[in-house]
Amino acid sequence: MKRHPFAGHVEDAGQFRPALAQAKGSQLARAAPTSRDGDAAVRFEALYRTCYEDLLRYALRRSHRPEEAADVVADTFVVAWRRIDDIPADQGRAWLFGVARNVLANQHRAARRGMELAGRLRNELAHVTVSQPDVPAEISTAFRGLAEADQELLRLVAWEGLTADELAVALDCSPNAARIRLHRARRRFAEALRAPSLTT
Repeated sequence: MKRHPFAGHVEDAGQFRPALAQAKGSQLARAAPTSRDGDAAVRFEALYRTCYEDLLRYALRRSHRPEEAADVVADTFVVAWRRIDDIPADQGRAWLFGVARNVLANQHRAARRGMELAGRLRNELAHVTVSQPDVPAEISTAFRGLAEADQELLRLVAWEGLTADELAVALDCSPNAARIRLHRARRRFAEALRAPSLTT
């Protein structure tokens, strides 16, 4: 009988509990309504304790990577927390499996769409050529000697034509900070161009 590639993980699904708590704990907290009565919270905790490992085994058997399975379980419990009042009192486990099934289906659809888009882009890019600017050797040498962050700043402005305000958006910083960083990058580039190895 062929062994499932994640059989070891399935047999010891509890090992993923800390990773799930770290990766998705804040998501569960954000999903929680601002007010919950004590009975609802107790019920959710009971569902989590009794169904977590069963759901993780279910997801592991149907996922390509353990991380994907952890996402499925976390998203399932986010839905459960939001809809705790809709969960049948005597069929909570089955209800959770139904949610997990839908989460998995959405995950697989998203993965297929991503693969299809990547395939289309690869086909389109196969026929695209990008011209590189004709730069004198000494300028190219000075540029390559800069830190990667400085190189990228200068490329965004010189090659992609970004303004200082647009640069701030791309770098996720204030316009003033973007201007300062650009000024410093230009200064370091000018200093590199004046280096003795390039001027002699």
